Amino acid sequence: MNIPAELKYTKDHEWVRVEGDIATVGITDFAQSELGDIVYIEIETEGETLDAEEVFGSIEAVKTVSDLFMPISGEIIEFNADLESSPETVNTDPFGNGWMVKIKLSDSSQINSLMDAEAYGSLIG
Repeated sequence: MNIPAELKYTKDHEWVRVEGDIATVGITDFAQSELGDIVYIEIETEGETLDAEEVFGSIEAVKTVSDLFMPISGEIIEFNADLESSPETVNTDPFGNGWMVKIKLSDSSQINSLMDAEAYGSLIG
């Protein structure tokens, strides 16, 4: 299972890459493998400011539909539009081209409440 050390993680199996005051968010390798073949991603919150833990979208796989939760508070400034036509990219490249949204951080100190790779590895066993 791939768990890049430079990223932060949530209990909801999302990863966060912070660059300045912008955070890129996607789901982990573990999450995509548990979901199975991803067929649709719905994000209708672009331009909205949401709090941590709020639902920002959903991901649909052959087996199930799952909510996507904000890892940190902020404004969703970009959705990965490539996922509209190629949602399976999340299965093949979850930490690269399979990213989902970019968030302008409201409070960068919230990053400290996220898990590092070691803690996330312990969570998923």
